[in-house]
Amino acid sequence: MAVVDELLRAENDGTISFGNHKLAQKAKLEDFEHAGDLYKVKTYATMTKLEKNGMFVYESVPGTSVLNFNEDENGVSFVVEGEEDAQITVGLQDDTEYEVLVNGESSGKMNTNMGGKLSVSVELAGVGEVSVKIVK
Repeated sequence: MAVVDELLRAENDGTISFGNHKLAQKAKLEDFEHAGDLYKVKTYATMTKLEKNGMFVYESVPGTSVLNFNEDENGVSFVVEGEEDAQITVGLQDDTEYEVLVNGESSGKMNTNMGGKLSVSVELAGVGEVSVKIVK
């Protein structure tokens, strides 16, 4: 998997890819239109953050590269790559239970907080890419 050199791009399957965990300096792209929504990404080695229509969608510490990010009413799915293990936070529905699957294996069920955020730790160091699916 490669970093997203253009910082944010639309894929042919309707998903988006974003982030570049190899950047030494912070870079951002604003007002990227996709499927009627406006996206903003900030990314570099220590952090990657995505917003949609001014609302929080995704954040990782340290930075990650994300491919085929898809969100719907049931949750989110994506493939993630990074140099180090990452703490990933996604914005979902408030106070809702979700199952977290990493590389197809359940990591258990978790509840979002009142702000709709759910945090997951993902082992990335020396692994390459990892698929993440978070579903109701």
